[in-house]
Amino acid sequence: MTVLTVFRSRLRPGIESAYQTLAGEISQLARMAPGFLEEKTFIADDGERLTFVLFSDSESHAAWRDNPRHREAQEIGKNELYSEYQVYSAETQYSSTMRR
Repeated sequence: MTVLTVFRSRLRPGIESAYQTLAGEISQLARMAPGFLEEKTFIADDGERLTFVLFSDSESHAAWRDNPRHREAQEIGKNELYSEYQVYSAETQYSSTMRR
């Protein structure tokens, strides 16, 4: 089963540059992690950000979650970057793909 994490957030005013720098670093780190499958970020018209990250299994997801640099970045986000956020994580029960 894959593990999906959904991260909803809003940034504090005036920190876009700092956020972009850190987000780019952490995104690259995630992409290099064993078991990483996919990451996408969307920004709504009202400024809310939605990022989803997919890992191949719970062990890979746990390793990413506990990565020391990722943990450090989470603390920076809590203390300096986000005005609010929510995190959801779940093992997928079903998946289907269709491509043409």
